[in-house]
Amino acid sequence: MTADRPQRPASADVPRFGHVVDRRPHGGGIHGRASSYIVQDEEDGRHYSFDYTHIVTEGFRTLHTGERVRFHIAPADTWRAEFVIRLNQPSPEAFYE
Repeated sequence: MTADRPQRPASADVPRFGHVVDRRPHGGGIHGRASSYIVQDEEDGRHYSFDYTHIVTEGFRTLHTGERVRFHIAPADTWRAEFVIRLNQPSPEAFYE
């Protein structure tokens, strides 16, 4: 470890669980509505950032503040989440009420 590079958490290879605590629209993407997100790890309380390209889903890659997710920590950037999967899927019936 060097003084200018933070040490990677010991469990960076395993899936982590957390909640989306912030969403920041930055105007990117095809339609100018892309966002970056901050997730807080449930185990150690650390914050990690990611953008819509790291959300694993079909269709719209959008999350909302408060949603629970599973993610991995990027090996090269210990502050970045990747392979983010939404765990609280809405019920399909809710869209037809």
